[in-house]
Amino acid sequence: MSPITHTTLMLFGGVAGVLVLASAIGALLKWRVAHGAPHSVIDNLNARVNAWWVMVAVIGVAFAFGKLGVILLFYLVSFYALREFLSLTYTRRGDHLAMAAAFYVALPVQYFLVWIEWYGMFAIFIPVEVFLILPILSALGGDTQRFLERTSKVQWGLMVCVFCISHVPALLTLNIPGFEGRNLLLIAFLVIVVQGSDVLQYVWGKLLGKRKVAPELSPSKTWEGLIGGVASATLLGAALWWATPFAPWQAALMAFMICVMGFFGGLVMSAIKRDRGVKDWGTMIEGHGGMLDRLDSVIFAAPMYFHALHYWWVP
Repeated sequence: MSPITHTTLMLFGGVAGVLVLASAIGALLKWRVAHGAPHSVIDNLNARVNAWWVMVAVIGVAFAFGKLGVILLFYLVSFYALREFLSLTYTRRGDHLAMAAAFYVALPVQYFLVWIEWYGMFAIFIPVEVFLILPILSALGGDTQRFLERTSKVQWGLMVCVFCISHVPALLTLNIPGFEGRNLLLIAFLVIVVQGSDVLQYVWGKLLGKRKVAPELSPSKTWEGLIGGVASATLLGAALWWATPFAPWQAALMAFMICVMGFFGGLVMSAIKRDRGVKDWGTMIEGHGGMLDRLDSVIFAAPMYFHALHYWWVP
């Protein structure tokens, strides 16, 4: 039986409708405002909409294959995100063994633990076992130059790119009474709220933004965009309560937490990019930069969302 439920199809239909509208608006703006000529803002908008079409299609295919499809999708997401992260960090020959262990041991084992639903080990494998083993592997390389900095960067890359992101497919392992067989909707709720918050913060910022939140970290983020985007995305989350195990006020609280953690996650990842002297993590996704540029909000929101569900809804 297909894991796609009627409610999931309704959500995807709604998202597709929004994207159709966005594509139509982008085409109209290109014709009426830019008259077919290059226009930085409109072209960026259309590139983002096209990228969203691709991302929604990929997620839809993964959902169609159920648990296996979702875990494989986020395994690949973590792999490419970790590659982007480590490509911008300072490493030396002595780190090669630790980096190989990160890609070919820690990453697959973490997702295997999600697959077999071993929560106890899934929750501590990277923050405890891997954190202790990686410095040992680096030390075996015999290179002490900037050792602490190099080791911590590989550890931090695993935390944000593997440990945090793996909490998204881990939502499928939660056994919530009365919500059995519909855990894909928990992922859909997270993705819609996170992406909705990012888009709405951008829109409110363009319309009303004047006062910058953190000009040194992310010059485009304003207080007006933050407040308007978080408030709007919180209402969006509350409106989606029917697709979740939450009451409307609970859905609003969950959405608010996701939005706030997503915003601060974006600031942290922006700080890392500024430290590395780059604007984007990569060029993998047209209109969005690299994989991590689309995941910065999810990275911090997913673990908080998962553990809120685990400790409050799972008996």
